[in-house]
Amino acid sequence: MELARATNRSVRLRNRSALLTKLFLDGPLTRQDLVRSTGLSQPAVSNVVADLIDEGLVAEAGAAESDGGRPSMLLRIAPRFAFLVGVDVGETRVRVELFDFAMTLLASIEYPLDPARTEPDMVAGHVLAGIDAVTGRAGVATADVLGVGIGVSGVVEQGAEAVVHAQALGWDRVPLERLIGAGTDLPLHIDNGAKTLGQAEMWFGAGRGARHAVFALVGSGVGASVVTNGATYRGASSSAGEWGHTTLVYGGRACRCGARGCLEAYVGAEAIIDRYREARRGRPVPGEDEESQIAALVDAAATSATARRVLDDTAGYLGAGVANLINLFNPERVVLGGWAAMALGDLLPAVREAAGRQALRQPFGQASIELCQLGVDAVALGAATLPIARFLTEGGVRR
Repeated sequence: MELARATNRSVRLRNRSALLTKLFLDGPLTRQDLVRSTGLSQPAVSNVVADLIDEGLVAEAGAAESDGGRPSMLLRIAPRFAFLVGVDVGETRVRVELFDFAMTLLASIEYPLDPARTEPDMVAGHVLAGIDAVTGRAGVATADVLGVGIGVSGVVEQGAEAVVHAQALGWDRVPLERLIGAGTDLPLHIDNGAKTLGQAEMWFGAGRGARHAVFALVGSGVGASVVTNGATYRGASSSAGEWGHTTLVYGGRACRCGARGCLEAYVGAEAIIDRYREARRGRPVPGEDEESQIAALVDAAATSATARRVLDDTAGYLGAGVANLINLFNPERVVLGGWAAMALGDLLPAVREAAGRQALRQPFGQASIELCQLGVDAVALGAATLPIARFLTEGGVRR
């Protein structure tokens, strides 16, 4: 009898997970839509939906259009059931955002970072201050927050607590989860920023509908998230996707990681600015920070042959890097995201052309190369999906 009860409970949780996930990603849907898309029986869908409505997790969203007969009611995830915090810990700023359960942005705040001063304690302090700030602005009680997702540069080693290795930040085995957890009781979920960007684009953006895709993050640094058969590939210790530290030129430019010739040493924002400075014979690049300097480079390309050449070379380097991704992983899509990729979006045709010259014809012909659809918020948005992904997997049962 105990075994039967346990089996019935696991089946019910699995059914709840399937229905909640479908409503979260594709809602609003009718009960009939859920029967067709999940393969569950009509009674099973009706029973589980009734429970979810009683718990406040699912709400009716009006009647669906009907060709005749009794109209069906649309169902959706209840937006105010709980709230989510997403954090983007970049190399130049910490961005903290608050979302409702329908992933509508309610409040956000940014804290600039001095690249020369990215001490873990300071970053943890910005995250904690940001959580208080966004919940306060939106009038949301901390108890109503399901969890905090954090996307961070570097390798995130998962375990009893997340530990971050980020050579570019000078971090070696930084216990970031412990540092942030000392100031909050909210559940914390930490992952690499390229991977959170990839999850956001898979769920809501340019990756929707793809089973095999690569999401490249180009900002101050460079990384990637590889999705194969719908799941993120992590490798032995979750460091898979360090695309920026694959070798583009043997013995080439020095990279911040200590090696030479890495892709990041050519197409990361810091490297692009440095190449432009060298092309200007050492003259400083206009602008107060990396974003304004990249913008100055793009603007100058309209009249300056030097700036144009730097951008053309950048497109070639980036295209070669994309070709490596295509040859290695045979994706349906390669999606370029991150603030620098967005700022250099006009280079996309040249990047495609360069990738076509370097990649094998057959896998290149199967792959599309696109810009991300979610813009600079993608890392924080994807981070906010980390607690909800676990919640959906566990059948919508709050710990």
